Amino acid sequence: MAISDSFHIYDTTLRDGAQQEGLNLSVHDKLTIARHLDDLGVGFIEGGWPGANPKDTEFFKLAAKELKLKNATFVAFGATRRANSKAADDALLRALAESGAPVVTLVAKSHDRHVELALKTDLEENLAMIKDSIKFLRQGGQRVFLDAEHFFDGYRANPAYALEVVRVAAEAGADVIALCDTNGGMLPDELSDVVSKVISDSSARIGIHCHNDTGCAIANSLAAVAAGASHVQGTLNGYGERTGNADLISIIANLQLKKKQEVLPAGALEEAFRIAHAVAEVTNVSPSA
Repeated sequence: MAISDSFHIYDTTLRDGAQQEGLNLSVHDKLTIARHLDDLGVGFIEGGWPGANPKDTEFFKLAAKELKLKNATFVAFGATRRANSKAADDALLRALAESGAPVVTLVAKSHDRHVELALKTDLEENLAMIKDSIKFLRQGGQRVFLDAEHFFDGYRANPAYALEVVRVAAEAGADVIALCDTNGGMLPDELSDVVSKVISDSSARIGIHCHNDTGCAIANSLAAVAAGASHVQGTLNGYGERTGNADLISIIANLQLKKKQEVLPAGALEEAFRIAHAVAEVTNVSPSA
């Protein structure tokens, strides 16, 4: 039986984890790992970005036919619409809508300078992009999560704008806004303070997505949960670009064994060691333990 929706374990091994140097997953590999993740009992499996590359598009087509998940829900990943365009006219957004995934995670800019330099648009248009994209997908019946990219750096630079991104996304219908430590530069006490402030400022459901550049991804994820986050993103074995993402196995074990917080179906944690090593066999990248 699947775990309650009150707390999310969200795996992004197949998308963010696959960005690790030397890790090249075939469609068959991704299907195999997805089965292992479902056996572990995670709530959500992010499969990739349909429409952005042929491999992920094929994966979603095959997953719809071949995978019968017991615990997990498939998630398609993508971005908000392009600047100064309509959501319905955006080919990548349409691909997300047509992916067959019941949940879509959209990545959006939450750092004001990145809006201006990377998207080359203004701050209000970025908010409109977030709002329009969420509403477009919601109208089609999909559940929407938002990854607020570089949130903590953005909050440090312009807290009012970073909080406005959260507010707009929640009002547009996003079920979860995941705060992303994209550069992996936060420390647990700093991160906890920011998460607490975001939660006190908003009625939105807050999640966390940490990278491990300071070696704090697991500690930061646990600090976010202690501060009130109820959605944790990570990868099996901490796979990911640079120094990796938060290791979900370690996070789950700490939450269940030390915090007595049941985040997996009953008995699933006993399979974690086997599954971590089974996935390492597929990726040919050893787990850390």
